[in-house]
Formats: sequence, C-alpha cells, structure tokens
Amino acid sequence: MAKRIDVSGLSAYYGTHKAIDDISMTVEPRSVTAFIGPSGCGKSTFLRTLNRMHEVTPGGRVEGKVMLDDENLYGAGVDPVSVRRTVGMVFQRPNPFPTMSIYENVAAGIRLNGGRIRKAELDDVVEKSLQGANLWKEVKDRLNKPGAGLSGGQQQRLCIARAIAVEPQVLLMDEPCSALDPISTLAIEDLIGELKERFTIVIVTHNMQQAARVSDRTAFFNLAGVGQPGKLVEIDETARIFSNPSVQATEDYISGRFG
Repeated sequence: MAKRIDVSGLSAYYGTHKAIDDISMTVEPRSVTAFIGPSGCGKSTFLRTLNRMHEVTPGGRVEGKVMLDDENLYGAGVDPVSVRRTVGMVFQRPNPFPTMSIYENVAAGIRLNGGRIRKAELDDVVEKSLQGANLWKEVKDRLNKPGAGLSGGQQQRLCIARAIAVEPQVLLMDEPCSALDPISTLAIEDLIGELKERFTIVIVTHNMQQAARVSDRTAFFNLAGVGQPGKLVEIDETARIFSNPSVQATEDYISGRFG
C-alpha cells in the first residue's frame, strides 16, 4: 500500500554544519516527485532523511518531522531499520552484492528481514520482483550467475528488484540513471512509470529532461549563498514548474541562466 509523505520544518546537519534548512512538503502516494537543483544544494541529503539514512553518516542528525501517513518516522521508539524496510532506496551507482548470484541478490533483502520463507515461496518472490523490475526475461536462464556480471543498466534494475522484493511503500532513487547509457536510462524511466502504480516514488536527478519526462511533481532546491544551507524554493506540478514557475530563481535554473 503506497503511502503519503508529509515533511514539516525539516533541517539536517552534519555535525555543526546545517546542510538543509526548514523544508516542508507533501509527496502524494502513487506519484513520482523529482528533486532538481544545482550540485550541493541538499537534494540527496533531504532524500536520505526520508528513510533515516542520513543519520548513518557520522554527525548526521535531523530536526523536524517526517510523517508516513500518520506515523512520525523520527518518533520515539521508531526503529530506523523498519523505516528503511518501508521506505526503500536505490543508489546512484548500481550496487549488487558482488559475491552473490542474481537470485541471491533479490533474495537478500527478504533474508535480511529475518523472515523464514519456504524455497518455493522465495522463488515466487524473486521471479515477481525481477518481473516488476522488467528484468526477468533477460536473466531467467542465468539466475545462478553473479549479479555483478550484468550490464550497468541491468545491475540497476537488479537493485530495484532487490528493493521492491521486501514490498516497501515508498521507493527513493538517488540519481538512478547518472551512471547509465541512454538506452538503459530509458528502460529505468519506463520502469519508474510502471512502478508508480504500486509505490510512492521520489527521485533526485540532475537531468531536467528526465524530471520533465518521469515526474508528476517537481521540487526545486537551491542554496541561499556560499556556505549557506540548501532550501526548497518551490514544489509544484511538473508541467507548471517547467512552463510557468512562480519563482524567478526556478526559471533561471531551468533556462540555464545559472547552476
């Protein structure tokens, strides 16, 4: 069941350095929200606060609130590991487990969750997840071969299969196509369009054409100045952000006048 995210007054720190300041937004269920903005403006940091990955970094801490439907992810007694199960993540560079087969890569998430599961049941989940990532037809005859032996685009889809195998409600993607060729990028973009029927998806991208193609809503982040924390400038329907943004800084960034 895809969930809605409500963020209010969120700031994130690395030690004493404030990386992002006072961000509030809503991410609707079963939609794709894209984060755009210049390098260093806190897009990826903010993304990592949505599943409590930010605090894995030494000195990483957060102020503010992230609600997943009506649960505060930073509430007292909330287990960060269970948050990361509910809010899955796909990273910039494909990161299949190098010593594991294609099959074991997908099964790993389920096994890490400690669930005892019969082999036949596990086979079903692996097949369903690989189908969900549009990879099954390409790998079904070599499931026991190393995941690291796939092409870059296939590896990224394998990582998506691994992420969706544990049935998260939200899928975060941090520049999932930046290391891929155009054909693999198109395959991932098509896949995002299919996955949003089941998941709430948030994607960080430096490719504005990609944001325009895949997202329903776009959020523009920017730095207030050198050494200043990143801020959310505006968030709106993607078509409006790219055709008629309400803030001049957004218009300047999209038209290439800075950034």
